Amino acid sequence: MEENLKRINKFLSEVGYCSRREADKLIEAGRVTINGKVPEMGTKISENDVVHVDGKPVKDTNEGFVYLAFNKPIGIVCTTDTRVEKDNIIDYINYHKRIFPIGRLDKPSEGLILLTDDGDIVNKILRAGYNNEKEYLVTVNKPISQTFIERMSNGVPILDTISKKCTVQKLGTYEFRIILTQGLNRQIRRMCEYLDYEVETLKRVRIMNIKLDMPVGTYRELTKEEFKEMNALLDSSAKQMAEEKPSARRKRP
Repeated sequence: MEENLKRINKFLSEVGYCSRREADKLIEAGRVTINGKVPEMGTKISENDVVHVDGKPVKDTNEGFVYLAFNKPIGIVCTTDTRVEKDNIIDYINYHKRIFPIGRLDKPSEGLILLTDDGDIVNKILRAGYNNEKEYLVTVNKPISQTFIERMSNGVPILDTISKKCTVQKLGTYEFRIILTQGLNRQIRRMCEYLDYEVETLKRVRIMNIKLDMPVGTYRELTKEEFKEMNALLDSSAKQMAEEKPSARRKRP
């Protein structure tokens, strides 16, 4: 029956193989098969269908999900494609279950990144409009002016848009703290470049309520309290989005 069917990307997410976004990429690349055939995007499957990725079967193990906080070193790449990138985060951690990073930190950056095998929570965190805070410590190549702080705080033009207003605090001659609620590609580096500054070091020290508190190159599991608070923050963001949508529609001419 139709109600027992689910999209292939949702299946791969729910069994902890990858996020829905990554699943779509695998399907588009022809690396997924259903009963031996390459599916179209959006194909639905039943519990009797056999799914393979790269020729290997994918099954729902019904094990509990894993949630890790990892202090990523400089030089490690946040990708699950271990065939292409030798300095990838998956091989570096070498966890006994298949996990994948939530979001990214670029190769020259270090600090906190979360990893999991729970595709649904990845979608919650990455979904556009979720105002989830991410905090960074940044050093730049020349003295920080008050004008720099004000312009960074109010948003600058990057990637054909204006970055959202954010919290920026000067910590020293060359160092500042920044708290973002969006995740544009290489956002902080691009913002600094627009203002004629160059980032020398960039470290993420917090994602929502999860703080960086482990040595570089090590990871730990999230505590039950951290996970509970994180879910509460996600639910609050979802409610805020739902409330904002009707008012946004009313404002349209």
